[in-house]
Amino acid sequence: MLITALIFSIALLGLSLAQTHLLSTLLCLEMMMLALYFGLGYTALLMPDYPVMIALVLLTFSACEASSGLALLVLISRSHGNDLLASFNLS
Repeated sequence: MLITALIFSIALLGLSLAQTHLLSTLLCLEMMMLALYFGLGYTALLMPDYPVMIALVLLTFSACEASSGLALLVLISRSHGNDLLASFNLS
């Protein structure tokens, strides 16, 4: 469980510090989701009455997040020419 918290903390630190490229931000978000998935899987191993369906739903959300993130990355790269977060107009 400590390793899961460490992985989540590293991903959160990477998300807060490395905000130059959209791809690095998406990879940090994916790493956070995988840490949550590992923690949920470990909890499911410790408690046999724990519903495994929640772990499958979380894995499905993680896959959907990854695919929509990559589609967003391709769309932004085609329209802006790069994936730098500083080049986006957020207002």
